[in-house]
Amino acid sequence: MKGDRVEIVVDAGDTTRTYEVVATRAGRRVETAVRRGVVEVSEVTRSGTVVRTARFMATRVLALVEQPVPREDASEVETRPLREDPKS
Repeated sequence: MKGDRVEIVVDAGDTTRTYEVVATRAGRRVETAVRRGVVEVSEVTRSGTVVRTARFMATRVLALVEQPVPREDASEVETRPLREDPKS
C-alpha cells in the first residue's frame, strides 16, 4: 500500500549506509526477497509488475526493517447500507 517502507542498513567498510524503498503510489507495495546471497527489495504494482528494485549483498546487510502503513481495522470502519430499507 502507498506509504509502505523498507529501510536497509548496509556495512560500507568503515561506516554504515541506510537506504529506503517506499511505495510511492496508491496500490503499490514493497516486497523483499533473499536469493543466492542477495537481498532484493522491490516496489511492485497491483498486477505484480516491478517498478524498481534495490539489490544488496546479503553479507553486507546489517538490518532490514519493514515499516508497513497502519491499516484501518475492519471494526473501526464505519459501514452504511448500500440502500435505504423500504418503510412498510
